[in-house]
Amino acid sequence: MKYIAYCRKSTDEKEKQILSIDQQIYELKQFAERENLEIIEFLIEVQTAKVPGRKIFADLIRKIEQGEVDGIISWNPDRLARNSIDGGKIIYLLDEGKLKDLKFPTHWFDNTPQGRFVLTIAFGQAKYYVDTLSQNVKRGLHFKARQGEWPGFAPFGFINDRNSRSLKVVPEQAKLVKTVFTKFANNEFASMREIRNYLFKHEIARKNGRPLHYNQIRDMLTRNLYYGVFTYA
Repeated sequence: MKYIAYCRKSTDEKEKQILSIDQQIYELKQFAERENLEIIEFLIEVQTAKVPGRKIFADLIRKIEQGEVDGIISWNPDRLARNSIDGGKIIYLLDEGKLKDLKFPTHWFDNTPQGRFVLTIAFGQAKYYVDTLSQNVKRGLHFKARQGEWPGFAPFGFINDRNSRSLKVVPEQAKLVKTVFTKFANNEFASMREIRNYLFKHEIARKNGRPLHYNQIRDMLTRNLYYGVFTYA
């Protein structure tokens, strides 16, 4: 029986990963060797599984549907799916007989009615974890806002201070923000292009190195946080 090893690391929990990609690969190789399983390919994905649409996962499903492989090896069921659609695809492929086996170092699975039932519960638990985590995060952000603390990523001119869990002014950037506001209020900029070029001249650019988008500039000029007030939700 031929297996594909699927390894996934989420993009929204970079600092809370239980097992990195390299660790997963190592563990699955060791597991396959102990169990005498043939892995023909490793598929690596760095994307959250809480919503459908993963490209590598879609490729995995295609390979199974076309009969290129018989089974999947993964660290845990939650690496495969954390949403009902992707979990349902795996269960359906098992029901149709196109997917013949699943192997997990951390989870028991047997391709029987009982085994598929337990797998359904495991997928449900993974989805429940994501749902409750999202709910708790939203509740925490709302509470933080009610306390008068900025509940998100710091806008230009500030940084998120992990120690105080609040915003901290970046003096050099703050000076530039004040200058832009002053010049804008005094009609010293003839257009948004001039503001963009001014900021670019002072090394304020997008991640790709290009000048700021006009929407980013409008957002800065209309952000009331700069005078000590903010709205949230």
